[in-house]
Amino acid sequence: MTSAEAGALRRLAPPARRFLAHRKGVLVRLALWSLAESGQAFLVGHAVARSVDEGFLAGDPRRGLLWLGVALVAVLSGARVVRGVFAQLAGVTEPLRDGLVRRAVDRSMARAAPGGPGGTDRAAVSRLTNQVEIARDSFAGLVLTLRSFVFTAAGALLGLLSLHPALLVVVLPPLAAGLALFLVTLRPMAAAQRRALAADEALGDHAASARAALRDLAACGTGPGVERRGADLVADAAAAARTLAGWAAVRTAALGVAGHLPVLALLIAVEWLRGHGVSVGALLGAFTYLVQSLLPALHTLMTALGAAGSRLLVVLDRILGPETETETETDRVPVPDRVPEPVSVLKSQPGPSTASASAAAFAVDMAAAPAVELRAVTLSYGARAEPVLDALDLCVAPGEHLAVVGPSGIGKSTLTRLVAGTLAPSSGEVRVAGRPVTGRPAAELAALRVLVPQDAYVFSGTVGDNLAYLSTDACRAELDAAVGAFGLGPLVERLGGLDGTVRPAELSPGERQLVALVRAYLSPAPLLLLDEATCHLDPASEARAEEALAGRAGTLVVVAHRLSSAVRADRTLVLDGVRARCGTHAELLDRSPLYRDLTGHWNS
Repeated sequence: MTSAEAGALRRLAPPARRFLAHRKGVLVRLALWSLAESGQAFLVGHAVARSVDEGFLAGDPRRGLLWLGVALVAVLSGARVVRGVFAQLAGVTEPLRDGLVRRAVDRSMARAAPGGPGGTDRAAVSRLTNQVEIARDSFAGLVLTLRSFVFTAAGALLGLLSLHPALLVVVLPPLAAGLALFLVTLRPMAAAQRRALAADEALGDHAASARAALRDLAACGTGPGVERRGADLVADAAAAARTLAGWAAVRTAALGVAGHLPVLALLIAVEWLRGHGVSVGALLGAFTYLVQSLLPALHTLMTALGAAGSRLLVVLDRILGPETETETETDRVPVPDRVPEPVSVLKSQPGPSTASASAAAFAVDMAAAPAVELRAVTLSYGARAEPVLDALDLCVAPGEHLAVVGPSGIGKSTLTRLVAGTLAPSSGEVRVAGRPVTGRPAAELAALRVLVPQDAYVFSGTVGDNLAYLSTDACRAELDAAVGAFGLGPLVERLGGLDGTVRPAELSPGERQLVALVRAYLSPAPLLLLDEATCHLDPASEARAEEALAGRAGTLVVVAHRLSSAVRADRTLVLDGVRARCGTHAELLDRSPLYRDLTGHWNS
């Protein structure tokens, strides 16, 4: 036995004894029903032997039929026995499940409670659902099969002995050999089952943590490492499954030895048994004991022990054993607490930045070409779907402030994604600074524009790291000025200054939006795209943020959340699903019924 298995057994033995000690009444009633099953097994084979020897072969068919009737009654009584067994079984299995659920919940709550280990116990869901049900079903199966095998085997072996002792000489050796081979597989199968469960938990934990950190992975460039780690975990789970399957094959061979060789040995030894005084009826009774009682019970036992037994040991140790940190350093998703590049961005003096240099490469284009230009742009989400944007033409001048309005689902976010180059049009062309954006490398797009979505992205790191993430050469004076322009001072002070730590979960949606807006403000990109990026701000904070962004050198395109955003803009683009209208606030009130409706809705 491995040290892990021995330790698991030592840990589980005391609670198992206490659990069974509190259910002595149920166990006694279960044993009484099992004795009835043992008597049933004895009667079936014995009655068959007597019906042949004392009835049909002795010329007394009536006596033979009488003994067969006894066998029939014994078989039919099995239904009543099974019903009684299952009635008592619930008194053992259901308390076990309830206790395991309480234990799993207590462990998870203790981990999350103040003063506990802390963190999220992602394996708790698996314990409460999958593992508890595995334990319950496995325990129920083991109780049924162990009890059935012990009492059925006792009745069958006693019946063989009562028919003739020589029958045991033939039947027991192959039976014992198959059982011994099976027992040899139990320990390695338990170890393989343990590895399979651990691999499953590790893979699920990795997937959950990676899913929660997708944005951090993309921002920090650690996605490939996480992908490799996931592939390694999948390979580990597959290897554990193959090992488990290999031992299952050995167990199947043991089952074949124990389940078929006794019958074959009995057939081969018929002549020898007849020579030692074994009657024809006794031979038929022996075959009945083997086929009807002993071998089915053994088959069920070996199947249950091989599968349910190893699972039960591992799962109980997972739930009842001491809590361990299942997630090692190599298991964790490698997302750094701080983004490495911006750590050194807070310089005392301003200096040239790589991003600024990249943006400068487009300065000539920006001066000579529209900041944003759409030429007959159409986009449909599907070959037969109605177009979201249909032959849209738009021209935004450098330095212009454009607001985009329209009903929900009309295509406002789609437009910003097209301009940002993250979505390709079905037809037409999108240009920024005179250059097509479709298919352009991400580095060039980053130098041209910044897209701030409604769900603002803030990562774990310092305040300065978050604000200067898109402008890695920003000096402290520039950061202080931006913080003042957006009214972010109280939040920065609360977090401990620019060197204070940002924990995204502790920020409100509006605070996260302000951080993202300051980050976009500091970016050297000449085009800012705000897709309802101020929806969680109050009107005063929204006005202050938009005024600061509009005063920044460059072009601003805002998907408006309030009427005030459209009023502040130089022009407003109204998307109405049929045609797009663009103009000033006053012009659109006169020319666009939809804009008038939206204005009435905003003012109501």
